[in-house]
Amino acid sequence: MRRGSEAPAWQAARQRRSAWRGDIGVAARDSGERGRATPGGTMGTPSPRAVLLLALLAALRAPPAAQGRPNFLVILADDLGWGDLGANWAETKETPNLDELAAEGTRFVDFHSAASTCSPSRASLLTGRLGARNGVTHNFAVTSVGGLPLNETTLAEVLRAAGYSTGAIGKWHLGHHGRHHPTARGFDYYFGIPYSHDMGCTDTPGYNVPPCPPCPRHGAATSAADKECYTDVALPLLENLTIVQQPVDLSSLTERYAEAAARFIRRASDSGRPFFLYVALAHMHVPLEVTAPPGRDVYGAALREMDALVGRLRRLAGPDTLLWFTGDNGPWAQKCELAGRLGPLVGAWQRTRGGSPAKQTTWEGGHRVPALAYWPGRVPAARSSRAVLSTLDIFPTLVALAGATLPPNRRFDGLDVSPVLFGQSDVGHKILLHPNSGAAGKDGEIEALRLAQYKAFYTTGGAKACDGSVGPEERHQPPLIFNLDRDIQEQEPLDVASAEYRAVLPAISRAYAQALEDIATDNVSVADYSRDPAARPCCNAQHVACRCQAPPAASLDHSAERRATRLCL
Repeated sequence: MRRGSEAPAWQAARQRRSAWRGDIGVAARDSGERGRATPGGTMGTPSPRAVLLLALLAALRAPPAAQGRPNFLVILADDLGWGDLGANWAETKETPNLDELAAEGTRFVDFHSAASTCSPSRASLLTGRLGARNGVTHNFAVTSVGGLPLNETTLAEVLRAAGYSTGAIGKWHLGHHGRHHPTARGFDYYFGIPYSHDMGCTDTPGYNVPPCPPCPRHGAATSAADKECYTDVALPLLENLTIVQQPVDLSSLTERYAEAAARFIRRASDSGRPFFLYVALAHMHVPLEVTAPPGRDVYGAALREMDALVGRLRRLAGPDTLLWFTGDNGPWAQKCELAGRLGPLVGAWQRTRGGSPAKQTTWEGGHRVPALAYWPGRVPAARSSRAVLSTLDIFPTLVALAGATLPPNRRFDGLDVSPVLFGQSDVGHKILLHPNSGAAGKDGEIEALRLAQYKAFYTTGGAKACDGSVGPEERHQPPLIFNLDRDIQEQEPLDVASAEYRAVLPAISRAYAQALEDIATDNVSVADYSRDPAARPCCNAQHVACRCQAPPAASLDHSAERRATRLCL
C-alpha cells in the first residue's frame, strides 16, 4: 500500500529534474511551476575579450554552477538547545556566526528533530523516515554489531547515484561494524568518530559531569569506577576505514574537522561534481576540551568554538551551496551547567512532576531545535518562518533539488519543503509525529503528535534531570492537549470539558489512528541491536586502551602501515 501523498512528491521531483539542469538561479517551486532567475540591470554590451574572460572565470568556479545543481552542506549540532542560538534567544551571546546566517538567510522557529536522542534522529535525517519505519528506535553502543538496516536507502546513496560527491564528517552513530560503516552507506569519504565523543576514554577528556578519567597507559589497570565513561575502550578517530588516532585528542578535533571539510570540498571541486557534505558536530553533547577553566562558563566557551567552526564551514562551502544547520535533539539536562538552553521550552507541566523536559522526551524542549537555511540569492534573507518543519524534510527536499527521485517501495515522513525554503510558502506539516526516545513509553512508538497548533500526549514522562529526578511515566486517555500558540511552555493542558478540547479531539484522534495505520502497512525495517565485544573499533588490540597514532604517510614502512591502518571490525 502506497501513501496517498507519495505520487505528488514523485511528480514534483521529476519536474524539478529538468529545472535544475539549467541555470542554478532556478529555484525549486510547487509542482508544475518553475521560473528562471533574471539578472539585474545591464552595463552595456561587453567586448568579445570580456565575454571570453567571463567564460573562463565561470569555468573555474565550483562545479554546480556548470552542472545546474547546487552543493549541499548539512550541519547537525549535537544536543543543542533551542535557546543556544542567539537569533532565537536574546540572552545567548556566543553565536555571532550563526546569528549572521540567520540575518542573511531564513530561520525556522518551529523546526523539530525526528527523535529526541542521537541514533534515531540521525537515521531519520538520512532516510526521511521515522524510527518506526527505518527500525532505528534507540542508540547503538560501542559494541553494537548492527546499525541502520541495510535495506534502508540513505540520502548519500541517492545523491551519489545522481552524480554527487558525498562526504560525512563527525559523529556517525548509525553502526560502525562491517557494512554499517559510513563508506558502505553512500559516502565517498568519512572522517570522524563512530559515536558520541564521551563513549570512550581519551587522554584529553572533555568536560563532563562526572568527569570521565583519561585512558589507561601501559601497565595501568582499566578503571571500572564509572561504566558510563566507557573506560574499557579508547575513543577512535577514523578516516574512511582507517583509525588514524586512538584515543582521539579532543583538543584538536575541531581543527581536524575543518581541515577534513576543506580536503573534501577541494577534491569534489577538482572532480567536477557537485557535493553533499554532512557534518555531524561533536558539539554540544558535552563540551570538548576548551580554554575556559572549570566552573567558568565552560559551556559558553564550547558554544563559541562550535559557532566559529560553522563560520569556517560556511566560507569553505562557497556561495553555490545550500547550507542547512540544525540540531539532533534538545539539551542533555542531566549535565547541569554543561547542558544547553531551553529558552521558553521549559515543559512546565512535566517539571512540576519531576524530571527533565529536554533530550529523550517528547516535550518541546526535547525535539524543537534551532534551524537555519542559507543560500545567497536563493533562500530569502532576514526571514523567520513559522512553518512546522522537521529534519525528516531534509531528505526529500535535497533529493528534489538535485533532480533525483525518491527510493521506491517505501513511504516517507518527510516533505519536500522547497517552497518554504525559497519563501514561496509558509506551510509545512499538518501532522507531525513525535516518537518516544527513552524518557517514557517503548522506544520508537508514537505517543505524542502535533496537529496545527495543538500538541497531544498519550504518554508523558521526564528524563533524568540535573537534580537526579526522573519524572514518572503517565498514560493519558483521553490525551493531554496543549495549545502551543498560547502555551509554548506546555504548562496548562486544555480542560477536557472545554469547547476547544471537544472541538479538536476528534481531529487529533483521526490523525493519530491514520498515522499508526500508515506505519503498520508500510515496508518497515528492523535494526540489529545485538552486541559483541569484538565489534569495538581498535587499531591494536594488544595495547592498553587500543593506544595508537598513525605516523605520517611518508614515514610508513609496510609493517608500520599495517599496524596503523588496522581496524578490528
